[in-house]
Amino acid sequence: MADLFDTALGLDESTLTWWQMSLRAVVVFIVALVIIQLGNQRIFGKNTAFDIVLGIIYGSILSRAITGNSPCWPTLCATLVLVLLHRLMAYIAYNTSGPFGDLIKGTPVLLVKEGQVLEKKLKENSLTDNDLEEAMRKKGVLNVEDIQTAYLERSGDISIIKKS
Repeated sequence: MADLFDTALGLDESTLTWWQMSLRAVVVFIVALVIIQLGNQRIFGKNTAFDIVLGIIYGSILSRAITGNSPCWPTLCATLVLVLLHRLMAYIAYNTSGPFGDLIKGTPVLLVKEGQVLEKKLKENSLTDNDLEEAMRKKGVLNVEDIQTAYLERSGDISIIKKS
């Protein structure tokens, strides 16, 4: 039975046929779903750079298992290790405050204070006036003077609190 499975997935061959690669894709897809469930659904949401980078790495590693550029089972194990590492680091960042959490999740940046745009902060974060104006339109704010505070959030979104 194991020999049939190895042959079907091309585990004992140097080149893969189209059907072996297709079968690997199905197996990797199912295993990846299970592994990601062990991790955290946040990984693929609109979140911090930490989550986005790990999502890209997962895709890169898993593609190697499908195409046969790396051994299948060790590659899936490496993915599992990274998912568990992500979960551990997110847990530590959640349960601690200070530099580690800030490093992993980032910190919000004040962009507007009492109707005054902090141009230096916009520039430091590669934001233009157009980016700020887009966020204002989404919140229904026409003038920057109507903003109490605006922040560049850890997710990359700009949040706006209107003056009361």
